[in-house]
Amino acid sequence: MQTLLGFIRDEQGQDLIEYTLLMAFVALASAALFIGAGGSISGIWTVTNSQLAAANSSAS
Repeated sequence: MQTLLGFIRDEQGQDLIEYTLLMAFVALASAALFIGAGGSISGIWTVTNSQLAAANSSAS
């Protein structure tokens, strides 16, 4: 019984769990930003591609 109570009161792994949860939150927030920015980046590439195609056709 003393071993079980000692295990419950032990807080050595608490910092590791907190840092892991914080890291998971940062990773999820970063993934959400990248997914949200995907459409914007696609739009930039589309505009750039059309401008390069227009410049290529006018130079020919």
